[in-house]
Amino acid sequence: MKTFPNLKQLAVSLLLAASCALVTLPLHAIHTGRNLSKSELGLPANDPQKLENPITVTYLKSKLRKSGPKLVLTPALEREVKRKIKSDPLVANYYEGVKLNAEQILSEPVLERVMIGRRLLSTSREMLYRVNMLGMTYRLEKDKRFLTKLNEELVAVCRFSDWNPSHYLDVAEMATAVALAIDWVGSDLPKSTVDMAKTALIEKGINPSWEGRHGWINGTNNWNQVCNGGMIAASIMIADRDPELAAKTISRALDGIPHSMEEYGPDGVYPEGSTYWGYGTAFSVLTSAMLESAFGTDFGIADYPAFKESAAFRYLSIAPSGWYYNFADCGDKHGTAGDIVLAWFGTKTGNPLYIEKENFSQSPASMGKLNRIGGAGLVWLAQFEPKQEAALPLAWKGDGSNPIVIYRGQQQGPNAYYFGGKGGRATISHGNMDAGSFIWELNGVRWVIDPGNQPYNELEITGFNLWGNCQECERWTLLTKNNYGHSTLTVNDALHINNGFAPLVAFDDRAKPQSTFDLTPVFGDNIKKAHRKFIKPDDRSIVVEDHLEINENTQSITWQLMTQADVEIVPGGAILRQDGKSVKLENISHPQLMVSVVSLDPAPLELDRQMEGLKRLEIRIPAWTIQGDSDVIRVQLSGN
Repeated sequence: MKTFPNLKQLAVSLLLAASCALVTLPLHAIHTGRNLSKSELGLPANDPQKLENPITVTYLKSKLRKSGPKLVLTPALEREVKRKIKSDPLVANYYEGVKLNAEQILSEPVLERVMIGRRLLSTSREMLYRVNMLGMTYRLEKDKRFLTKLNEELVAVCRFSDWNPSHYLDVAEMATAVALAIDWVGSDLPKSTVDMAKTALIEKGINPSWEGRHGWINGTNNWNQVCNGGMIAASIMIADRDPELAAKTISRALDGIPHSMEEYGPDGVYPEGSTYWGYGTAFSVLTSAMLESAFGTDFGIADYPAFKESAAFRYLSIAPSGWYYNFADCGDKHGTAGDIVLAWFGTKTGNPLYIEKENFSQSPASMGKLNRIGGAGLVWLAQFEPKQEAALPLAWKGDGSNPIVIYRGQQQGPNAYYFGGKGGRATISHGNMDAGSFIWELNGVRWVIDPGNQPYNELEITGFNLWGNCQECERWTLLTKNNYGHSTLTVNDALHINNGFAPLVAFDDRAKPQSTFDLTPVFGDNIKKAHRKFIKPDDRSIVVEDHLEINENTQSITWQLMTQADVEIVPGGAILRQDGKSVKLENISHPQLMVSVVSLDPAPLELDRQMEGLKRLEIRIPAWTIQGDSDVIRVQLSGN
């Protein structure tokens, strides 16, 4: 039997059929590649800072490197890679991992055009992975086994009927793979394979991008970075055959890319979360490297405002437990093979903090399957020259379209203090109704959690409308997406306002850091004012203060905390226990109100993410108990 955490969620579920008739705006990158415009978000519609764009046919003919390799790799860079493999144990060890991955690919069946739901993406990504491992290993070893396998894979994917242009990420990743393959090993491939590959890049890769309308061209999310990057890679490799098509495609991409790069501003936060940073940013750094090697310049990508600062966001979003601060549609845990995308920023800045030395130094067998651009990544890893390590602040804020704050403790390590809190709005790309939410770790336990993401296709194949973002849309029935599944405030048991934006309005990074988000817009007319303040008194506790002013529409206010810990209700609060450890929740402002526990295991809906031991702690405050139309909720979490 399905259960609902409150009447509002039940009401939303009953409205699902009606929602089908509503006009919805596409929310997410994975859906159409179109994010909401600034005007739709109520933000100033300023044009982003442009990249240099001198691309013409004449420019291509005079500036594009004539001989290969020219995508990421050049003859000089190849010599440097070989030198570093001999002289730098870390580079040598990572290369052993690349070789081991290449060896394992040799026994894999040749790729086929297998769709998963409406996507060919898994096949395109596997092809990009195979090209990176096989191509780089062949260049450095000249072992014909890797060339033969790569030739088989190239012929197979170029014979596909198409690369699924209805979902252009699939095309872009496949085009990147094919372009890298013929650049890195084309001189040793059969001429027929290279000719077939260039024809496929034109007919299956680039031409469909000029047919119809594509929101990703000037979009503000990861689709822009991936798709424009893929079109640049393809265009460079077919420029000798069709310079006009190549020039206009690269020029279009250089005009479009700033719309996504602007989203890193002003402080480096990637609005879609850390795993999507790993996706979109991977293609931005790959694009930068390809342009640099092909033209001698990346036209301003690497130095785009706040782009290099995003490395701090990535580094800080990885908690001591190895889990991400997993807001938005972010995955749960950081990989352990070595972050090859973050390493690019290490090379560009000289900051050793961005080179995951321990992960890159583990045994190659322990690394497992490497990042699908790991072959290219070997090139920039080999270019790293350390400078003085620049430490990151213990209290950090990232403003922008999805603002966050992160607090860390003085001591680092797996048991260290870690806190993340946020504002933002639900209708950003891959956004959720999570404004005001927070996560908290101490002693190796994530006491306050974000329910994270769940597989898209498993939802889509049921007919679930995951990507509509109207106020009544189906997306908001899921605990991973709505405010009932996040550690925030809920007013009148209602969903947050989908397009309400909660800005970061104050930040103090002194000895006892504190930050304030204005949550008022996410409650619409249900409350006059709601400011949430996060205060870190010391390395053992966090205080959450909610400063509230109610109005005639306010009926109730619910303070929420999501956890998987065992909970014991005690006078004035609760004790949370997990993994033999405990923390105390103290209701400092309203000790007379008992904390209640709502079990979410199983979760309310069959399609919800099912999480063992998931529960929501609540402190419910009826509006009629608030005197003088204002109140402060003050709750402290503290460990031993």
